[in-house]
Amino acid sequence: LVAVLFLSPVHFSLSAGLLRQATYSTVRLGSYTTLLEYFSGPEGKNPTFVVKLACAMTSGIIGSFIGTPTEVCLIRMTSDGRLSLSERRNYTNVFNALVRIFREEGLTALWRGAVPTMGRAAVVNGAQLASYSQTKQHILESGLFKDGIGVHFMASMLSGFVTSLFSLPVDIVKTRIQNMKFVDGEPEYKNMADVFIQIVRKEGIFSLWKGFTPYFLRLGPHTVLTFIFLEQMNRGYRIFALGDRGAYRGGL
Repeated sequence: LVAVLFLSPVHFSLSAGLLRQATYSTVRLGSYTTLLEYFSGPEGKNPTFVVKLACAMTSGIIGSFIGTPTEVCLIRMTSDGRLSLSERRNYTNVFNALVRIFREEGLTALWRGAVPTMGRAAVVNGAQLASYSQTKQHILESGLFKDGIGVHFMASMLSGFVTSLFSLPVDIVKTRIQNMKFVDGEPEYKNMADVFIQIVRKEGIFSLWKGFTPYFLRLGPHTVLTFIFLEQMNRGYRIFALGDRGAYRGGL
Protein backbone atom coordinates (compact mmCIF):
# COMPACT_ATOMS: atom_id res chain seq x y z
CA LEU A 1 0.00 0.00 0.00
CA VAL A 2 2.85 2.38 0.85
CA ALA A 3 4.43 1.64 -2.53
CA VAL A 4 1.17 2.40 -4.31
CA LEU A 5 0.51 5.58 -2.35
CA PHE A 6 3.97 7.06 -2.67
CA LEU A 7 6.42 5.18 -4.87
CA SER A 8 4.80 3.58 -7.90
CA PRO A 9 5.27 5.75 -11.01
CA VAL A 10 3.11 3.51 -13.18
CA HIS A 11 -0.01 3.15 -11.06
CA PHE A 12 0.25 6.37 -9.06
CA SER A 13 -3.38 7.33 -9.78
CA LEU A 14 -4.42 4.24 -7.82
CA SER A 15 -3.52 6.12 -4.65
CA ALA A 16 -6.34 8.58 -5.37
CA GLY A 17 -8.76 5.72 -6.02
CA LEU A 18 -7.84 4.02 -2.74
CA LEU A 19 -8.13 7.21 -0.72
CA ARG A 20 -11.45 8.06 -2.37
CA GLN A 21 -12.89 4.70 -1.36
CA ALA A 22 -11.41 5.08 2.13
CA THR A 23 -13.21 8.40 2.58
CA TYR A 24 -16.40 8.13 0.52
CA SER A 25 -17.31 4.49 1.19
CA THR A 26 -16.33 4.55 4.86
CA VAL A 27 -18.41 7.65 5.57
CA ARG A 28 -21.47 6.64 3.54
CA LEU A 29 -21.66 3.11 4.98
CA GLY A 30 -20.79 4.17 8.50
CA SER A 31 -23.26 7.05 8.58
CA TYR A 32 -26.02 4.85 7.11
CA THR A 33 -25.50 2.21 9.79
CA THR A 34 -25.49 4.89 12.49
CA LEU A 35 -28.64 6.59 11.20
CA LEU A 36 -30.45 3.28 10.81
CA GLU A 37 -29.56 2.21 14.35
CA TYR A 38 -30.77 5.57 15.67
CA PHE A 39 -34.17 5.25 13.97
CA SER A 40 -34.42 1.60 15.00
CA GLY A 41 -34.53 2.68 18.63
CA PRO A 42 -33.52 0.62 21.67
CA GLU A 43 -36.04 -2.08 20.72
CA GLY A 44 -34.35 -2.63 17.35
CA LYS A 45 -37.54 -2.20 15.32
CA ASN A 46 -37.17 -2.04 11.55
CA PRO A 47 -37.70 1.52 10.25
CA THR A 48 -40.09 2.05 7.37
CA PHE A 49 -38.78 1.97 3.81
CA VAL A 50 -39.17 5.76 3.54
CA VAL A 51 -36.95 6.23 6.59
CA LYS A 52 -34.38 3.80 5.17
CA LEU A 53 -34.42 5.67 1.87
CA ALA A 54 -33.94 9.02 3.61
CA CYS A 55 -31.06 7.61 5.69
CA ALA A 56 -29.44 6.13 2.59
CA MET A 57 -29.70 9.32 0.54
CA THR A 58 -28.43 11.43 3.44
CA SER A 59 -25.43 9.17 4.02
CA GLY A 60 -24.65 9.26 0.30
CA ILE A 61 -24.68 13.06 0.28
CA ILE A 62 -22.45 13.25 3.36
CA GLY A 63 -20.02 10.67 2.02
CA SER A 64 -19.76 12.26 -1.41
CA PHE A 65 -19.18 15.72 0.05
CA ILE A 66 -16.31 14.44 2.16
CA GLY A 67 -14.98 12.33 -0.73
CA THR A 68 -15.17 15.04 -3.41
CA PRO A 69 -11.57 16.31 -2.93
CA THR A 70 -10.16 12.84 -3.53
CA GLU A 71 -12.45 12.36 -6.53
CA VAL A 72 -11.16 15.63 -8.01
CA CYS A 73 -7.62 14.28 -7.56
CA LEU A 74 -8.60 10.93 -9.09
CA ILE A 75 -10.12 12.53 -12.19
CA ARG A 76 -7.11 14.80 -12.71
CA MET A 77 -4.53 12.08 -12.15
CA THR A 78 -6.21 9.58 -14.47
CA SER A 79 -6.64 12.16 -17.24
CA ASP A 80 -3.14 13.60 -16.93
CA GLY A 81 -1.65 11.09 -19.36
CA ARG A 82 -4.03 12.21 -22.12
CA LEU A 83 -2.90 15.83 -21.91
CA SER A 84 0.00 17.38 -23.78
CA LEU A 85 3.29 17.63 -21.90
CA SER A 86 2.84 21.36 -21.34
CA GLU A 87 -0.63 20.88 -19.81
CA ARG A 88 0.17 17.97 -17.50
CA ARG A 89 0.05 18.62 -13.77
CA ASN A 90 2.41 15.73 -12.90
CA TYR A 91 1.10 15.02 -9.42
CA THR A 92 3.34 12.47 -7.71
CA ASN A 93 0.61 10.97 -5.48
CA VAL A 94 -2.81 11.84 -4.11
CA PHE A 95 -1.44 13.79 -1.15
CA ASN A 96 0.75 15.85 -3.45
CA ALA A 97 -2.34 16.55 -5.57
CA LEU A 98 -4.40 17.64 -2.55
CA VAL A 99 -1.69 20.02 -1.32
CA ARG A 100 -0.99 21.51 -4.75
CA ILE A 101 -4.65 22.06 -5.61
CA PHE A 102 -5.14 23.81 -2.27
CA ARG A 103 -2.05 26.00 -2.71
CA GLU A 104 -2.45 26.80 -6.40
CA GLU A 105 -6.24 27.06 -6.79
CA GLY A 106 -7.66 27.54 -3.33
CA LEU A 107 -9.77 25.45 -0.97
CA THR A 108 -12.97 25.62 -3.04
CA ALA A 109 -11.23 23.94 -6.01
CA LEU A 110 -11.14 20.72 -4.00
CA TRP A 111 -14.95 20.69 -3.99
CA ARG A 112 -15.42 21.61 -7.65
CA GLY A 113 -18.37 19.64 -9.03
CA ALA A 114 -19.55 18.68 -5.55
CA VAL A 115 -23.25 19.41 -6.21
CA PRO A 116 -23.77 16.98 -9.14
CA THR A 117 -21.57 14.45 -7.35
CA MET A 118 -23.78 14.64 -4.27
CA GLY A 119 -26.88 14.36 -6.45
CA ARG A 120 -25.58 11.17 -8.03
CA ALA A 121 -24.58 9.79 -4.63
CA ALA A 122 -28.08 10.42 -3.28
CA VAL A 123 -29.60 8.37 -6.13
CA VAL A 124 -27.03 5.57 -6.00
CA ASN A 125 -27.03 5.18 -2.22
CA GLY A 126 -30.77 5.53 -1.97
CA ALA A 127 -31.17 2.66 -4.42
CA GLN A 128 -28.34 0.50 -3.07
CA LEU A 129 -28.59 0.78 0.70
CA ALA A 130 -32.36 1.08 1.08
CA SER A 131 -33.07 -1.79 -1.34
CA TYR A 132 -30.56 -4.01 0.46
CA SER A 133 -32.03 -3.34 3.90
CA GLN A 134 -35.60 -3.76 2.71
CA THR A 135 -34.87 -6.96 0.77
CA LYS A 136 -32.98 -8.45 3.69
CA GLN A 137 -35.87 -7.61 6.01
CA HIS A 138 -38.43 -9.33 3.76
CA ILE A 139 -36.25 -12.43 3.36
CA LEU A 140 -35.81 -12.79 7.12
CA GLU A 141 -39.50 -12.12 7.82
CA SER A 142 -40.45 -14.93 5.43
CA GLY A 143 -39.04 -17.38 7.98
CA LEU A 144 -37.38 -19.46 5.27
CA PHE A 145 -33.84 -18.31 5.99
CA LYS A 146 -31.73 -17.36 8.99
CA ASP A 147 -29.55 -14.27 9.02
CA GLY A 148 -26.23 -15.21 7.42
CA ILE A 149 -24.07 -14.93 4.33
CA GLY A 150 -26.72 -16.63 2.17
CA VAL A 151 -29.28 -13.96 3.01
CA HIS A 152 -26.69 -11.22 2.56
CA PHE A 153 -25.80 -12.61 -0.88
CA MET A 154 -29.42 -12.73 -2.07
CA ALA A 155 -30.24 -9.26 -0.77
CA SER A 156 -27.07 -7.72 -2.20
CA MET A 157 -27.60 -9.30 -5.64
CA LEU A 158 -31.04 -7.71 -5.89
CA SER A 159 -29.62 -4.48 -4.51
CA GLY A 160 -26.94 -4.51 -7.23
CA PHE A 161 -29.62 -4.88 -9.90
CA VAL A 162 -31.75 -2.06 -8.46
CA THR A 163 -28.71 0.17 -8.08
CA SER A 164 -27.68 -0.43 -11.70
CA LEU A 165 -31.23 0.31 -12.87
CA PHE A 166 -31.34 3.69 -11.13
CA SER A 167 -27.72 4.82 -11.36
CA LEU A 168 -26.93 4.04 -15.02
CA PRO A 169 -29.11 6.87 -16.42
CA VAL A 170 -27.47 9.29 -13.99
CA ASP A 171 -24.00 8.12 -15.02
CA ILE A 172 -24.88 8.47 -18.71
CA VAL A 173 -26.07 12.04 -18.14
CA LYS A 174 -22.98 12.84 -16.07
CA THR A 175 -20.72 11.49 -18.82
CA ARG A 176 -22.53 13.51 -21.50
CA ILE A 177 -22.07 16.70 -19.47
CA GLN A 178 -18.39 15.99 -18.86
CA ASN A 179 -17.80 15.35 -22.58
CA MET A 180 -20.14 17.98 -24.04
CA LYS A 181 -18.94 20.26 -26.82
CA PHE A 182 -19.33 24.02 -27.19
CA VAL A 183 -20.94 25.35 -30.36
CA ASP A 184 -20.37 29.07 -31.03
CA GLY A 185 -19.41 29.50 -27.41
CA GLU A 186 -22.61 27.86 -26.16
CA PRO A 187 -22.63 24.55 -24.26
CA GLU A 188 -24.33 21.58 -25.88
CA TYR A 189 -26.53 21.08 -22.81
CA LYS A 190 -27.96 23.61 -20.36
CA ASN A 191 -28.21 21.33 -17.34
CA MET A 192 -28.84 17.72 -16.29
CA ALA A 193 -32.57 17.95 -17.03
CA ASP A 194 -31.79 19.17 -20.55
CA VAL A 195 -29.52 16.17 -21.10
CA PHE A 196 -32.30 13.78 -20.05
CA ILE A 197 -34.81 15.47 -22.37
CA GLN A 198 -32.48 15.50 -25.39
CA ILE A 199 -31.46 11.86 -24.94
CA VAL A 200 -35.08 10.71 -24.69
CA ARG A 201 -36.17 12.81 -27.69
CA LYS A 202 -33.31 11.91 -30.01
CA GLU A 203 -32.37 8.38 -28.93
CA GLY A 204 -35.39 7.00 -27.09
CA ILE A 205 -35.98 6.40 -23.41
CA PHE A 206 -34.27 2.99 -23.38
CA SER A 207 -30.98 4.59 -24.44
CA LEU A 208 -30.71 5.73 -20.82
CA TRP A 209 -29.93 2.09 -20.01
CA LYS A 210 -27.56 1.46 -22.90
CA GLY A 211 -24.78 -0.86 -21.76
CA PHE A 212 -26.79 -2.15 -18.79
CA THR A 213 -25.37 -5.69 -18.87
CA PRO A 214 -21.66 -4.80 -18.53
CA TYR A 215 -22.60 -2.08 -16.07
CA PHE A 216 -24.44 -4.59 -13.87
CA LEU A 217 -21.66 -7.16 -14.24
CA ARG A 218 -19.31 -4.58 -12.75
CA LEU A 219 -21.59 -3.11 -10.10
CA GLY A 220 -23.30 -6.37 -9.07
CA PRO A 221 -20.21 -8.19 -7.70
CA HIS A 222 -19.00 -4.95 -6.13
CA THR A 223 -22.31 -4.59 -4.27
CA VAL A 224 -22.30 -8.23 -3.17
CA LEU A 225 -18.76 -8.09 -1.80
CA THR A 226 -19.38 -4.72 -0.12
CA PHE A 227 -22.37 -5.92 1.87
CA ILE A 228 -21.02 -9.38 2.70
CA PHE A 229 -17.78 -7.94 4.10
CA LEU A 230 -19.63 -5.12 5.84
CA GLU A 231 -22.07 -7.50 7.53
CA GLN A 232 -19.23 -9.74 8.72
CA MET A 233 -17.25 -6.79 10.07
CA ASN A 234 -20.34 -5.44 11.84
CA ARG A 235 -20.94 -8.88 13.35
CA GLY A 236 -17.31 -9.15 14.46
CA TYR A 237 -17.48 -5.70 16.02
CA ARG A 238 -20.63 -6.55 17.97
CA ILE A 239 -19.21 -9.84 19.24
CA PHE A 240 -15.59 -8.98 20.01
CA ALA A 241 -15.79 -5.26 20.78
CA LEU A 242 -19.24 -4.98 22.37
CA GLY A 243 -19.54 -8.52 23.69
CA ASP A 244 -23.03 -8.79 22.18
CA ARG A 245 -23.78 -12.32 21.01
CA GLY A 246 -27.53 -11.86 21.00
CA ALA A 247 -29.89 -11.05 18.13
CA TYR A 248 -28.83 -8.30 15.82
CA ARG A 249 -30.48 -4.96 16.62
CA GLY A 250 -30.39 -2.12 14.13
CA GLY A 251 -27.67 -1.75 11.49
CA LEU A 252 -28.26 -3.04 7.98
